[in-house]
Amino acid sequence: MSFLSLLLLIPLLPAQDFSNIHIEKVSAGNRFTEGPVWSREGYLIFSDVPNNRMSKFVPGQGVAGFRTDTNGANGNAFDSQGRLYSCESRTRRVVRTKKDGTLEVIAESYEGKRFNAPNDIVVRKDGHVWFTDPAFGGQADHRELDFDGIFHISPKGELDLVAKMKGRPNGIALSPNGRVLYVSNSDERSVHAFDVDGRGRASNGRVLIAGTDGPPDGLRVDEKGNLYVACNELAIYSAEGRLVHKIQFPETPRNCAFGDPDFETLYVTAMTSVYRVRMPVKGAVQY
Repeated sequence: MSFLSLLLLIPLLPAQDFSNIHIEKVSAGNRFTEGPVWSREGYLIFSDVPNNRMSKFVPGQGVAGFRTDTNGANGNAFDSQGRLYSCESRTRRVVRTKKDGTLEVIAESYEGKRFNAPNDIVVRKDGHVWFTDPAFGGQADHRELDFDGIFHISPKGELDLVAKMKGRPNGIALSPNGRVLYVSNSDERSVHAFDVDGRGRASNGRVLIAGTDGPPDGLRVDEKGNLYVACNELAIYSAEGRLVHKIQFPETPRNCAFGDPDFETLYVTAMTSVYRVRMPVKGAVQY
């Protein structure tokens, strides 16, 4: 695999130096890639939602199978114990894979009604979990909840509703200190922010970014607090919501995750492929 030529980089603010960024394709031939997350064991996991599978990319070795029959798993996240959380869209539930490979259901309903289609997920270092639950695809025809929402799961497994959204929530991420929760709203082309305390309670919901170029999907944050938004391009915003840079990819970005041992490589899932980009800044680590 060779590096692709630099496609397009539009600097808007003098932050980190993004002038020497190059894009490399590390996986091709998928149908719709999503849910990238880096394992401390040295590989990237990503979902291929329509193909109902998850794969792993090991630098220097390539792509191999990780799991089949994933129930349409989309977003993924690790916790500090190395357990993998996944949003299963077809079964409308959030599951956790233990270190021994055992799968357990963490949440599948709210007030007796099945979720719409859990989409993306983030886990804080202290074990608090947040996930988005929009009604995308075929699940919208069989919904039991009459709203699209953001949910929180405490370390004890207690579920509560963070917010009902006007429009469908999608990507989700935390600030480096774990005290601000970010959620993209695909229908409104916006990114919302919530303050979250030590008990996981959310407050001060607000629109941080309005008018993204295309529906925003996955989100990630670097150690400086910059927010990476997968939309028609990969847009990078400051913690205050100011556009910093845009990176164009050969395919439309859908999600991203920092990885490699130094956490200075950004992996981007984009339609049928997965790309990686060496960055001048480390990603924020929550596990």
